[in-house]
Amino acid sequence: MKQQTLVFIIRWVLSSFGLWIAFRLLGTGYENVEVTAGVSVFLFAGFIFSIVNSILKPLAVILSLPAILLSLGLFMLVVNGALVYISLLLTPGISMSFFNSILTGIILSLINYIVSAAVEIRGGKPGVSYDN
Repeated sequence: MKQQTLVFIIRWVLSSFGLWIAFRLLGTGYENVEVTAGVSVFLFAGFIFSIVNSILKPLAVILSLPAILLSLGLFMLVVNGALVYISLLLTPGISMSFFNSILTGIILSLINYIVSAAVEIRGGKPGVSYDN
């Protein structure tokens, strides 16, 4: 249970950091919209994204499985973008266009991939003990 909580907190912080990077790189996608969000807003947005991702993503993947298979997995970009968009709609103080949400989903996936690869290289697979 401790390891699951730690993994959730790490993913929450990384999602918050990824959202911050995406807002700095992409902006909002809307004209005349200023984002004056501080660290707490991005931490809250990352928390909401982590919860939405853990609850809605399995359902969204199952429902969109035919489109994912027909597009050879490229429709997952739209699914991830929709989850980011829903998360940002639930977060007060920040907003983003749907196209930028798709790009943000790509950025979050890249950050998650890099961190997962670094953890796997450094510590091996979680839960596997190599001690005899």
